[in-house]
Amino acid sequence: MSRVSSALVWDPAVTGYKFRPDHPFNPRRLELAVSLIEALGLIDGTQARVVAPRVATDAELLAVHSREYLDAVRRFSGGADRAGAMRYGLGTDDTPIFPGMHEITSLVAGATIRAAELVMGGEVKRAFSICGGLHHAHRDRASGFCVYSDLAAAIAWIRREHGGKVLYIDYDAHHGDGVQGIFYEDPDVMTLSLHESGRYLFPGTGFVDELGEGDGYGYSLNVPLEAFTEDDSWLDIHRRLIPEVMEAYRPDVVVLQSGCDGHSLDPLTHLRASTRLFEETTRIVCEAADAVCGGRVIATGGGGYAIWEVVPRAWTLVWGVLSGQQVPNHIPHAWLNRWQGEAPVMLPPYVRDAEEDHKPVPRREEIEATNRRTLESLRRQALPLIRGWGLGF
Repeated sequence: MSRVSSALVWDPAVTGYKFRPDHPFNPRRLELAVSLIEALGLIDGTQARVVAPRVATDAELLAVHSREYLDAVRRFSGGADRAGAMRYGLGTDDTPIFPGMHEITSLVAGATIRAAELVMGGEVKRAFSICGGLHHAHRDRASGFCVYSDLAAAIAWIRREHGGKVLYIDYDAHHGDGVQGIFYEDPDVMTLSLHESGRYLFPGTGFVDELGEGDGYGYSLNVPLEAFTEDDSWLDIHRRLIPEVMEAYRPDVVVLQSGCDGHSLDPLTHLRASTRLFEETTRIVCEAADAVCGGRVIATGGGGYAIWEVVPRAWTLVWGVLSGQQVPNHIPHAWLNRWQGEAPVMLPPYVRDAEEDHKPVPRREEIEATNRRTLESLRRQALPLIRGWGLGF
């Protein structure tokens, strides 16, 4: 592998995005991941470097959120009476209100916009906003741990400042409903989400027939996967679908949501991926981007709730591919010693899962066959629409 000019957008201040001590969306996972990236020597300060985020402006947030919602977030996070907060998706078990919520979520949104600035400005080919990936936030309400949509704000910034077409790819176990909804009528933003089927998992959306509306009809693609889907089936769909979607749509840049909650150890989902999935999927996306859009990829984090055993390793592998570096497999003893005392589980000594760690699930062949049928259903419904607009697979 050869190094690729890349930036990890990071500042410890983003860990202020913390709802309560027992909430599954724990920012400790970010510190764990960044510290493992550093411990493995994957930041050289030149080709692969850390860049500080900035705060998103009100104008940048208002490009994708309503004024009423923005004012509500600011008001409630400043300590106002919380009556009526649930109308905006705030103050729920999923998305509790916390002090300074507007300020810290604006910083997280700004981190992903900063990543877009670096890539679209030609400073780096790929950037990783590791704290981003808040794909459930809607135009006028919070949802699923997500207050502001950093992803939509960055995509809107790209559209406004560069006029570029954007392909948004999301392989979080949960459907990227917020980003899809914000751009559902926009043909200049294609959304592609591969996720556990909404029949089993929040937010209960993301089915094949969700194809967009108006001018955006045909530019929303979804592959709902069966529960207990393993690496091979998931990766087969990626290999067959992503390069042809890239070639058909010809985007100027890819925005990639890299949630790692599809891992078999994740407590909130029912998929059975190993760490291999996150490394290989990122590689498939980057190779397709190299062929179509000059390699430009803006990646974010996302879901991931096995914060000790999975998230640091998965996002280290994502960063390795983004930056064109081979990630060593042995986790340094110094890193293990630093964190083991705090961890409630035994930390894995290797970055990559061993094959024997993942036993085949019952009904494997049936699950794979169902996923293949889902992919063919998407092709039957979406391809005629895309071909009709002269994009062609």
